[in-house]
Amino acid sequence: LILIGGFVQLLAGFLAFRKYDHLGGAAFLTFSALWSSYGATRIIAGHLVDIGAGNSEGFTAGSIAFLVLNAFLIILASSFNVVLLCMTLAMELLTICFLLFTLENLPLPFEIVMLIIFSIICFYGATASLANCMFGKDLMMMGPPLFTVESSKKDSEDPPPCICPKSHCTSGLRTIADLLNTGAVCGVPTDTVYALAASCKHPEAIEKVYRIKDRPQEKPICIFISNLDQLRAASPPISPLLWEFMENVYPGGIGCIIRKGEWLKKLGVGAGYSRVGTQDSIMIRVPDLTVLVHLIDMTGPLAITSANPSGEVDSTHHDMVISRLGHKLEGVLCDGESDEVVASTVVNCTKIDESGITIVREGCIPAVKVMQIFESVKNR
Repeated sequence: LILIGGFVQLLAGFLAFRKYDHLGGAAFLTFSALWSSYGATRIIAGHLVDIGAGNSEGFTAGSIAFLVLNAFLIILASSFNVVLLCMTLAMELLTICFLLFTLENLPLPFEIVMLIIFSIICFYGATASLANCMFGKDLMMMGPPLFTVESSKKDSEDPPPCICPKSHCTSGLRTIADLLNTGAVCGVPTDTVYALAASCKHPEAIEKVYRIKDRPQEKPICIFISNLDQLRAASPPISPLLWEFMENVYPGGIGCIIRKGEWLKKLGVGAGYSRVGTQDSIMIRVPDLTVLVHLIDMTGPLAITSANPSGEVDSTHHDMVISRLGHKLEGVLCDGESDEVVASTVVNCTKIDESGITIVREGCIPAVKVMQIFESVKNR
């Protein structure tokens, strides 16, 4: 069980690093090393190797090293939340158990009590973190920090690398719209994950998007519009079946690839015509996010791609966009946590009347649901 606990701690550490929680990741990886070492020496080595007063110096020195390292984690954890602080304190007591074991002076009741306490704290912490992350609110309390490190206050006062207005402020929306209309590249929230946006009227801004992301030139960029009425006004050569399908998936997390044509210029794409989509096709999406729809109404169609360096995970919070790409952007519209953790589903509709649709990329909308919508529309 102790060795299994070490593996669980290791997994928790990797998950914490993946969510950019460096303290939590370092703490869990440290706990995993101690937990596994403790289990191996206490359960296995204690029976196969004679750890006595004459040959326990290495284990004793390792225990002391863990005590010192975990003491720093205790100090750091006190500035985060009560649960993490209790976990580091319990790990310190477990390290003392390990030290007493190497000195052959460990009371069994003390060890059992410490293991029970640590297990309870770990179980509560894991359950609370999972529940709060899944539902996006504090369903289970983690406790406030005992104190705030002064240096973190100074860091928070440092100006961000770009303009970062709030999405709920009209002035913030106008600020980002003005930047986009002058050829800037900005980070914006969508109904899926955060994205980089550039005005389709400024091809140089779309080129800049490729440089910011280090995106291969052969990968096309899609466009977002605010509603289907904009598309109807441009009079694209779209069949009744495709119109019906789009009416059933827009607005939402499904992007439709359709045939490209001069009608895009009537839509408002302008000088960026050659820099969006491929030579023959273009992916269009109507997002289901009020703030982004209002922004598009102020700027016209936007060239959109996910706000992350190519090959890396999507950005699910404006802080991730700012920390990863903020120094390369003119602005980021801050809207908190994204609605999804993966990008949109992409559907090729260029041959919808001949052979139906094909799923190019499965994202937040399952492929099965997309096909069900299409079959329902087709049967009608």
